[in-house]
Amino acid sequence: MTGKLLVTGASGQLGAAVMHHLIDTYKVPASSIIAGSRDIAKLSDLASRGVETRKVDFDDADTLARAFDGVDKVLIISTDALDGEGTRLRQHLAAVTAAKAAGVGHITYTSMPNPEDAKVTFAPDHKKTEDAIKATGLGYTIFRNSWYMENLLMTLPHAVASGQWYSSAGTGKIAHISRDDVARAIAASLAKPASGNAVYTLTGPVAYSTEEIAELVSKATGKPLAVVHVTDEQLGQGMAGAGVPAPFIPTFVSFDTNTREGKIDIVTDDAAVLSGAKLTSLADFLNGQKAALLG
Repeated sequence: MTGKLLVTGASGQLGAAVMHHLIDTYKVPASSIIAGSRDIAKLSDLASRGVETRKVDFDDADTLARAFDGVDKVLIISTDALDGEGTRLRQHLAAVTAAKAAGVGHITYTSMPNPEDAKVTFAPDHKKTEDAIKATGLGYTIFRNSWYMENLLMTLPHAVASGQWYSSAGTGKIAHISRDDVARAIAASLAKPASGNAVYTLTGPVAYSTEEIAELVSKATGKPLAVVHVTDEQLGQGMAGAGVPAPFIPTFVSFDTNTREGKIDIVTDDAAVLSGAKLTSLADFLNGQKAALLG
């Protein structure tokens, strides 16, 4: 890799994993990496290893101008602003604009599979961000990350405890991928000199339906887990009854809608090819999370 690389969101779960693989797996010199975060105090461990740290706040144009100064390549990690009021897209576009203004040579970005046609409520944010990146005329690499295996831990422990997993995903399938496998693939790409434009869809090796995932969970925990198929409306009502904040319910329900309609049943070998490493299987992941699944 040549020139300075800026990783935004470097204190987050994905960003921290990308930083780990850049430095420890692919041996990118710490002196050539800039770690960005809204709170640079969270980057102290990286700073102690010789990584330059900069404040990067997508809501503050002044920090963006300073953060992107002298950067040759940037990884823009998509934000988690899901307020339904356009905050996420505004933040992404601010980052893209700053990269262009600073003369960054190559933009990389974490998107989602099939943003052109997905039913997920925030898919248009990703599509419009991808379009904005392409419109800059700069080189780009887009990583369309499938759902993380870790996301299953948001719902499965409760489902295992009750023995019932409520879902409106029907027979739709997802090829979940571990967050670390995504980070390793992204880091592998960043560690190499930029060459042309590329779009990678990072998925696990096998797509599973909810029923098939439930079977794997049962094997891992020794507990029966039945999938209860419901409508989107019923799923939303159940979330409301469980205390899920109302603004987030449409987004969470849209994940199942997207799966049911076959918008995320994509399987590629992009992650494995980029990293050169064997990907974590869903069965192995679930087996390793037995304690968490059992609560």
